[in-house]
Amino acid sequence: MIGLADLIDTFGVAGRQIETLVLVVYFGVLGLLSIFGLHRLHLVWLYWRNRGSESSLDAGTFEPTGFSEDVNAEDVNADEARAALWPVVTVQLPIFNELYVVERLLAAIAALDYPRDRLDIQVLDDSTDGTRNLVARRVRELREKGYRIEHHHRRDRAGFKAGALAAGLQHASGELICIFDADFVPPADFLRRTLGHFDDSDVGLVQVRWGHLNRDHSLLTRLQAMLLDAHFVIEQAARNRSGRFFNFNGTAGVWRRQAIDEAGGWQHDTLTEDLDLSYRAQLAGWRFRYVDTPVAPAELPTTIAAFKSQQHRWTKGAVQTARKLLGRLWRSSVPLRVKVEGTFHMTANVVYPLMVALSLIVFPAMLLRLSGGARGALMIDLPILIFGTGAVGVFYLAAQHEIGRPLTAALLRLPALMALGIGISLNNTLAVLDGCRRATGEFVRTPKLAIASAEDNKLRLRRSYRTRRGGRGWLSWVEAGLAAYFAVASATAVGLHMWVSLPFLLLFLSGYLYTAGCSWRERAATA
Repeated sequence: MIGLADLIDTFGVAGRQIETLVLVVYFGVLGLLSIFGLHRLHLVWLYWRNRGSESSLDAGTFEPTGFSEDVNAEDVNADEARAALWPVVTVQLPIFNELYVVERLLAAIAALDYPRDRLDIQVLDDSTDGTRNLVARRVRELREKGYRIEHHHRRDRAGFKAGALAAGLQHASGELICIFDADFVPPADFLRRTLGHFDDSDVGLVQVRWGHLNRDHSLLTRLQAMLLDAHFVIEQAARNRSGRFFNFNGTAGVWRRQAIDEAGGWQHDTLTEDLDLSYRAQLAGWRFRYVDTPVAPAELPTTIAAFKSQQHRWTKGAVQTARKLLGRLWRSSVPLRVKVEGTFHMTANVVYPLMVALSLIVFPAMLLRLSGGARGALMIDLPILIFGTGAVGVFYLAAQHEIGRPLTAALLRLPALMALGIGISLNNTLAVLDGCRRATGEFVRTPKLAIASAEDNKLRLRRSYRTRRGGRGWLSWVEAGLAAYFAVASATAVGLHMWVSLPFLLLFLSGYLYTAGCSWRERAATA
């Protein structure tokens, strides 16, 4: 059998130059991926090193203090005196065509354990469907029950979510601003458990961990839950507790109004207005706190199309924010460790183009190093094993351990989790390229369906809210082409007895096959 190396020999010097180029690119991509893998391990180390820090402590249930012992409980002004010690909180609910979940959201907000006269609720509604009338009816009912709630409807989506939040702030009366997306169901004690963290006047934000209402709906939701658990439990906590910058996640957090204003307010020149404002506020001197309790549960996307859409927006917005703020970060006077971690944070999505590059070059590189024997293959594949598989394993398993999830189940899902990361890499590479352009782009919402069964999911997707980006058109065909490419590569590895390379080739094969297959199946189901 004639190998690629033998074929290159027939082209003489030019062939050897091609061989050198392929291997240089291959090693370069592996080296960069290894750096990001080491960074994940560094975050795990930071987390464990700072587990006992003050910012990791539960502030307990908030109770207003400062009552005078001279206040007579029978005094008619006593209740007013006590109420005045509760800070006014504005709860902002930005929604856009949330027909299936908005009633659930409003019911949860109405159940918050907080004095009604100190709670200012804003429904920031950009809807263009029946959601608008449904919200108007529910708002009227709540107002009749004594709630301070307003329905703000915009006829255009100028600035998208950031524009809606900014418009709402013009009418907000709260010194603290709490934000929930439509798919969240905050616990009743959410405000009572977070406001105590504002004991210091320089605390500008408190962010809580997301929970998952539909974690066990499917393999896709289980894998998303693991991804988000690691982000919150390890990344957010490690950054915050070690004195690095971390970000507001767009929902399930409470801002100090003054911090928003002094940072320049909500801006819509990126698709991740939350990340953008977070860095501007921290550069302005405000401190943030991430807390594990309370947990705010939300709905995970149930389709690969919705997941791709969400990932595209998050990835593109992070690149836009990096382009906007990295220079400002490095020109600031914050410590070097903050600048370095902020750079890793905002450029983490570079791994997706690297994964696509690795996808294209791993097969020819495998054939070129065939002449080096098993030892040569190990020298090249071990970095992937150690810094790829090993880093991912430690990172995600540490998060599952910390929240008390079964490690055996998490360990069994690790290959699928890594395969999903590979499968989504083409989608997110396009987002990285989009983020490098000057145009902000459209904020494409992620459908929320409040599903109770697989049949609900199927019917609601068919009726409305089909995702416009992700899992359709030519992208799934390219993913299928890459799956076919790795099927050939895997078969070749078996034929050449290259057993060390085979597990990695099968990960690439399964990842691209999964995303392409799910995309085709969903389009057929909702046709």
